[in-house]
Amino acid sequence: MTDTTTPPTLPDRLSIDPRSPHHIAAVFAHDIGIRLNGKERFDVEEYCVSEGWVKVPASKTVDRKGRPLLLTLKGAVEVFYK
Repeated sequence: MTDTTTPPTLPDRLSIDPRSPHHIAAVFAHDIGIRLNGKERFDVEEYCVSEGWVKVPASKTVDRKGRPLLLTLKGAVEVFYK
């Protein structure tokens, strides 16, 4: 995405779910990347850098409201703008 404005600083914790208190829409206007233990992940729903975890969907499993069930993976989390 080509945008001339400077991107906001990346927060310590971020979620893609708009209902979450950790959702910041201004960050999603830019393309971000997330690495867990040195490997870039493309399926991250939520992350926390200080606690060292990411949440990813558990295959096609959904809860009773139709949202994906999330697994928590722990390790070194890096967040960056692409």
